Amino acid sequence: MSKHTITLTVNGQEQTHEVDARLLLVHFIRENLNLTGTHIGCDSTSCGACTVHLNGRAVKSCTVFAVQANGKSVETIEALAAAGNLHPLQEGFWEKHGLQCGYCTPGMIMSAKDLLEKNPDPTEEEIRWAISGNLCRCTGYNKIVEAIQYAAEKLREKEPVA
Repeated sequence: MSKHTITLTVNGQEQTHEVDARLLLVHFIRENLNLTGTHIGCDSTSCGACTVHLNGRAVKSCTVFAVQANGKSVETIEALAAAGNLHPLQEGFWEKHGLQCGYCTPGMIMSAKDLLEKNPDPTEEEIRWAISGNLCRCTGYNKIVEAIQYAAEKLREKEPVA
């Protein structure tokens, strides 16, 4: 198997590793970096449990080879809680009961973060569209939508007034 040396920034820290050409980014994150918050659900892009940010954009990390991330920036769920404080999305999922088993939660949160960075005041329809690539078998999505609405409001409160 062909080996490649890659260097990428993960959660603000530069990482250099030798990897097989066919290693998926999700496996690199979990196995090489031991960041297990990114989940493996389907290996076929159907569930969204593996969603991370690649150069600031939400992607399903089971669809990206680690070598394709060479020179890029990756953000995983582990980067969201700063100094022991929950990110407003994490807080929203807690406060609004947006999770049950929790397996889909990291991917849902990363998809929602991508949405809120682009649109700080989304409608319910826009939220549902943004998370449509993430499957949840437990909640029925209503509480997840409420959690994202909660986070959007909290984030807007933090924005400086111009």
